[in-house]
Amino acid sequence: MNNSQESDNHPQNYDYRTIEQTMEKFPGGTRRLAAQLTTSATFDSLWSVLTDYDRLNLYIPNLLSSKKIYQRNNNVHLKQVGAQDFLGMKFSAEVTIDLFEEKELGLLKFTLIKGDFRKFEGSWKIQKIKETFKNSLIYELTVQGFQWMPIGMIEKRLKKDLSENLLAVDKQAKSLNK
Repeated sequence: MNNSQESDNHPQNYDYRTIEQTMEKFPGGTRRLAAQLTTSATFDSLWSVLTDYDRLNLYIPNLLSSKKIYQRNNNVHLKQVGAQDFLGMKFSAEVTIDLFEEKELGLLKFTLIKGDFRKFEGSWKIQKIKETFKNSLIYELTVQGFQWMPIGMIEKRLKKDLSENLLAVDKQAKSLNK
């Protein structure tokens, strides 16, 4: 990943070095975004936070609700509602996603079942950083809105949200280790 940016607006008592982000533009208003955070949070605490599906909205900003509606082995269906403010107007979106857990790989992959997007798929990944006690937390998202969605505004907002989501998961994971 490239385009790293310093995390200016977060207290220095955390060990955030950088959040790296990339964004690719594809035809039809499709965007692929990826963000990565280096953290001292443990694998188990990060995994625990990411798989606490019915409580994700308690610590992920702009996620109004998250509800597990199906689970069989490592396959989970979630219904989530997110909300944003765009220039003083409230915008909310609902998705039902099919999520596959691969704990041994530190991977949660999701795809859209139905919702307010034409495409909404991606993954969370936890990777050990060799020769350190740190992990990388990576969030990737490919999203395509409907024609009426202002993709430029959504794109800008998604970039901000990816960083905030990583920081929120990291903060919650570190609180579990105390």
